[in-house]
Parts: sequence; structure tokens; C-alpha cells
Amino acid sequence: MALADILVIEDNLELSAVIRDFLEAEGYSVASASSAEEGLELLDSQAVKLLLLDIMLPGIDGFAVCRLAREKFNLPILIMSARHGDDNKIIGLELGADDYLEKPFTIQLLIAKVKAHMRRSYEMNDNRQLLTDGNLLVNRSSMQVFLSEAPVSVTMKEYELLVLLLNNRGKALRKEWLFQQVWGADSFSEPSTLTVHINKLREKIELNPKQPKRIVTVWGVGYKYEAV
Repeated sequence: MALADILVIEDNLELSAVIRDFLEAEGYSVASASSAEEGLELLDSQAVKLLLLDIMLPGIDGFAVCRLAREKFNLPILIMSARHGDDNKIIGLELGADDYLEKPFTIQLLIAKVKAHMRRSYEMNDNRQLLTDGNLLVNRSSMQVFLSEAPVSVTMKEYELLVLLLNNRGKALRKEWLFQQVWGADSFSEPSTLTVHINKLREKIELNPKQPKRIVTVWGVGYKYEAV
């Protein structure tokens, strides 16, 4: 999955280019889209940290993009719009935006707001983004797993399962609950899928997967993560 710090969805190509140039000068990687559809596609394909979103887009408007992005992604959303007034600000914020910047604005103000949201959402949370147990480390910010400082390749479902177990370490978790949390109640996957993923995780993080010390089976219930 490609990675961009910031996605700019703005149909004014000249303004989009200016914003991109200034953000890149501040050291951010930037992806840009000129329509809602293109922007949503990029959001699905890239790990974006912050969304800069225009409202008056051709086709799907920015408010709809804001709602869709908030439903799927946990990232700061900053609306920048020529629509002034409290009503538009309230709509944007209620749809999940974190900030609303009226056009025209100065680039300096935009950069300051971007830095503030990035600092608040990521830098201040870095420590809380790390889950550790002995030589195992999970970085929730980058969604990476390390064992003895070496990266461990895990699938998204294995990653979600591991985070869930680590966040509930010491607790016996029912198989049904684990399956519903990771795959969802409406999933077409078989419950046995959970067992397959547990076994794969054990192969990747246990010293002896056949005698697991971290992810232990609680017979008749499910699984429990034991700190080592």
C-alpha cells in the first residue's frame, strides 16, 4: 500500500498545486485528486494521514466525501471551502470534519492548521500507538509488527486480531466475540477462519507455535493473550 501524508481533494488545479508545493516544502508527502471519486479511490489505496477537502466539487460534493471518509478512516479531515457561514461549518463538523477553513485563506494559516492536526493526531499519540510485550512490538500508527526488532509480515486480519488480543491481554475472549470483532457479524467467512489465523499468528510470533506461550487456548471458550 502506497503512503502519502496528506491527500488534497480540490478541483481548482492551480490552488491544489500551490497547496501541494507548500506542503512538500514542509516535508510532507502529498497526493492530490481533482474529484470526489478520484479522491475516494486514493483513500482506499493509500495510507493517508490527513485529508484536505474542498466542498464544491463536481459530481459528489465534499460533504458526502467527508461522511464517507469518516465512516471508513480514522484520520484528521480539514475542510477548505468558499461556502461561508456557521451553517456550512456545522454541517461539515457534524459529518466528521475536524476543522473548517473558509476560502480565501493564507497558505501560512493552512500550514499551521495542518501541523497542529498532525501533531495532535500522531506525534502526541505515538506512545499510545505502541503495543509491546517482551520482544514483540506493534506500531498501530504504521500498522507494523516487530519481533526482536525485525519486521513481521502479517495480513490485515492477523494484524487486527493481534491488536485485539494485546488490548485485552489476560482476558479469556470467546471465539464468537473475536470473530465478530475482526470479520464482522455479516461476514461470509466461516468461524473456522479464526482458528486458521490464530495458528498463522502463532507461527509468526511464538517461539514454539505448537506450545504457544502468548496466544493460549482457553478450552470451551476461545483464546487469551498471556504476557511473556
